[in-house]
Amino acid sequence: MKKIICIFLCYCFLPVAHCQINYWQQLVNYKIDVTLNDVDNTLDGFIKIDYTNNSPDTLQYIWFNLWPNAYKNDKTAFSDQLLENGRTDFYFSDDEKRGYINRLDFRVNGITARLEDHPQYIDVAKLVLPLFLAPGQTIHITTPFHEKIPYNFSRGGHVGQSYQITQWYPKPAVYDSKGWHPIPYLDQGEFYSEFGSFDVQITLPKNYVVAATGELQNQEEKNWLIERSKIKSLSAGNDIIPKKETIKKPSGNKWRFSKKVTHKTIVPPGTDELQTTPASKEIVTRNNQQQTNEIKTLHYLQDNIHDFAWFADKRFLIQHDTLQLQSGRVIDAWSFYTPAGKTVWTNSLAYIKDAVRTRSMGLGEYPFNVVTALEAQMGFNGGMEYPTITSISPMSTPEALNGVIEHEVGHNWNYGILATNERTHPWMDEGMNTYFDNRYNENKYPPGNDQPNKKPDFIKKRLPQDAVDLFYRSVAAEKKDQPIETSSEYFSELNYGIIAYHKTGLWMKALENYIGEPLFDSSLHAYYNRWKFKHPYPEDFKKVAEDVSGKNLDSIFSLLNKKGNLEPVQKRDIKFMPFFSFRETDKHNYIFISPSVGYNYYDGFMIGGLIHNYTLPANRFQFFAAPMYANNSKKLAGLARIGYHWTSYGLLQKTELSVSGAIFSTNKFIDSTGQATILGFKKIVPSLKIIFRNKNARSPYTKFLQWKTYLIQEDGISFFRDTVQQQDIISYPKINRYLNQLRLVAQNNRTLYPYSAELVGEQGSGFIRASFTGNYFFNYSKGGGANVRLFAGKFFYLGDKTFTRQFETDRYHLTMTGPSGYEDYTYSNYFIGRNEFDNVASQQIMLRDGGFKVRTDLLAAKVGKTDDWLSALNFKTDLPSKINPLQVLPVKIPVKIFFDIGTYAEAWKKNATTGKFIYDAGFQVSILKDLVNIYIPVAYSKIYSDYFKSTLGSKRFWKTISFSIDIQDFNLRKFFKQIPL
Repeated sequence: MKKIICIFLCYCFLPVAHCQINYWQQLVNYKIDVTLNDVDNTLDGFIKIDYTNNSPDTLQYIWFNLWPNAYKNDKTAFSDQLLENGRTDFYFSDDEKRGYINRLDFRVNGITARLEDHPQYIDVAKLVLPLFLAPGQTIHITTPFHEKIPYNFSRGGHVGQSYQITQWYPKPAVYDSKGWHPIPYLDQGEFYSEFGSFDVQITLPKNYVVAATGELQNQEEKNWLIERSKIKSLSAGNDIIPKKETIKKPSGNKWRFSKKVTHKTIVPPGTDELQTTPASKEIVTRNNQQQTNEIKTLHYLQDNIHDFAWFADKRFLIQHDTLQLQSGRVIDAWSFYTPAGKTVWTNSLAYIKDAVRTRSMGLGEYPFNVVTALEAQMGFNGGMEYPTITSISPMSTPEALNGVIEHEVGHNWNYGILATNERTHPWMDEGMNTYFDNRYNENKYPPGNDQPNKKPDFIKKRLPQDAVDLFYRSVAAEKKDQPIETSSEYFSELNYGIIAYHKTGLWMKALENYIGEPLFDSSLHAYYNRWKFKHPYPEDFKKVAEDVSGKNLDSIFSLLNKKGNLEPVQKRDIKFMPFFSFRETDKHNYIFISPSVGYNYYDGFMIGGLIHNYTLPANRFQFFAAPMYANNSKKLAGLARIGYHWTSYGLLQKTELSVSGAIFSTNKFIDSTGQATILGFKKIVPSLKIIFRNKNARSPYTKFLQWKTYLIQEDGISFFRDTVQQQDIISYPKINRYLNQLRLVAQNNRTLYPYSAELVGEQGSGFIRASFTGNYFFNYSKGGGANVRLFAGKFFYLGDKTFTRQFETDRYHLTMTGPSGYEDYTYSNYFIGRNEFDNVASQQIMLRDGGFKVRTDLLAAKVGKTDDWLSALNFKTDLPSKINPLQVLPVKIPVKIFFDIGTYAEAWKKNATTGKFIYDAGFQVSILKDLVNIYIPVAYSKIYSDYFKSTLGSKRFWKTISFSIDIQDFNLRKFFKQIPL
């Protein structure tokens, strides 16, 4: 029998032994003494590192990560990535908010060692060893360090006197079988560190509450924390320092802990009812207590970890309880939070316990003796994990907190214990953890029992059950996704969340389905047991799954390197729905129906219906139609479009063919008898648009080519004098014209100094019109910025330039002055009164060509209009909020200053009516992200001043004001940056 058992055990552990044959990892033990200065926001410390070389290689140097230097200036990898992800707060921060680490004096076995800069990253350095480190040997590394704690732009730093001390000490980079892994600190992209033991002593003012990695060794401090956990809230300005008291455990049997989730609940042996410690009187505290000269030194120990973080805040409220694991082992559970988070954090211990139980059952028992979650202000919304402790940004609801705690505490396994290279293989950390999130949510919120949602039923029923999944499918449909096996720094900001996290969770589920749930669960347990406290790679996880399942998993693991959906898109049924819906778009091909309304001066109010199939993911075949009946004109009006697009992972990311149309009224003619006739237009516009792929998924640069042909029919007016009857005969012929338009557009929508360039060539009957428009935006450090626009255009006649030809092409001529609706020759802009001359509607302009904001519509020959060439510069700058008179309003309305200057061909001729350069300047009020703009000119060239005085008459100041309504430029990305369109 003993032989049988021995053979069985050997068989069970054979895979484990096999994986260990060539495996090795370095051992790094730390002893750190650090002192917090909460006046200067600095740390002063001394670190001792015992570095054991377990590799087969002799080391001549050790790379060190000096991550506090990521905050030193705006030329770090961290700063660059924040800009790429749309954030400028760190880039424009002052020195006071930045941080660094210095005063390093490395010694190896007591001998001074040289530190060399990394060729690219200032937060990475090479420690050149005075003596080579042979395999199996250990060296002793020491250095003092001084750190200026930055404002918390990311995971660590301070917000006032609330401290989040993370990635804070000199840390050796990982050296494994694939070589060295020195990595800069990044906001998007996590870490890879060596295992070892930590012995940390923290000295700081006595009135701080501290939460840290590992086990607190100061029994007096631990007693104080437990006593503080009995206090529901703290009073302003008061610090609670309880009297010393000894907490005794009952003698005899071990403590038994109730599985029921309660706070501070201990059930001694033989007790059936829950015993809850009564809370003492409520008091509240702020974090601006007076400085104290009293200090304390806290001592923390922890083995088998690869990072250490600590948090200090005078305001922290505490909850404490214990949790009995399946093996019978008892651990401490803590939560720390500010008074502001009290309501949301009420059940935080229950969430922590659930997370520990879920992962202990799914992977392996929690190996540490303490688990902590705390509330901390960070540079992002969400959480960040460290061994035995996780920090979580303020949450708005208990449900949101539950989800984040569950995920972040879960990282104690996928990161803390299974210490993969998070930077290079984020899916092994975030994605595997997301898989367990999904299992947790499936049990807690089964189908038909959605998570609590306070939105009205009308909205709730139309929102996706899983917004991340909707975005994932939308990005995949647009061919903008990336493989799961992508390094963190190469993911686009959106893809990092929906691929590394969400898609990996789906892939893990697919693997579970492929090998079966029992074998999959066994694989996870085997993976944990084989690789706990080690550094597994993807191939190691694959080998475990193959060993346990007995299957070749090449095909399913190959999906990690492929783009697109994991499973084929299923055929969907057609479903009519009022208004909109993003729910179950993988099952239904929605057709939406809703009312539509419109208005212009000639049609009056228009009412009708809107039918369309625009949703997420975007359908290849898209359409909308908005037919309306016009109250004034008694005519049909409306818009329509149909299109079909192809997407690919090749050079042409998207190709779209479409046809659009519109029919509206544009003028009102009253004859000599007083009879009114409404005139209008119809247009059909076939189009081809090609969007070119950018090889770098993180690049904000886009480039597209677009061809349009405008086929336009307009109602004209023809006058004929009947000399026999001595009367005027008026007819309304249909006038047909066309315009071919080719656009090449390049845009770099980077956060800092974005720019765009557009080349347009247009050809119509008898002419060619060519133009270039460039825009460049200069960001201001306090928000807003200045925009510079350059325009240059040239008009060509095809054939002789005659008076008739000039008259026929007048609306296409280049113009400096604000164009009116008549000059919108493609009918692409919305005008309230397209051909009005004497009311508010007549003050509407469109921004084109010279881009001036003044108007000279009542002149037979508008100022600055030419059929030759024209060039202009337009400047626009935000007015600082301190002097913005509209800041008093509850809605933020930006005020800007504009200045336009330009020249054109006629200005350079002899006897020109204007100077060679003309200008205007004034104020611009922008509403709804520049959708509506009001322009108030206050300075302009003499020719404009003369026009205003001679033509506009009384109250001319109000008549000089113009406005634009730029519905044609509406883009959801202005309001929702991450929308996957």
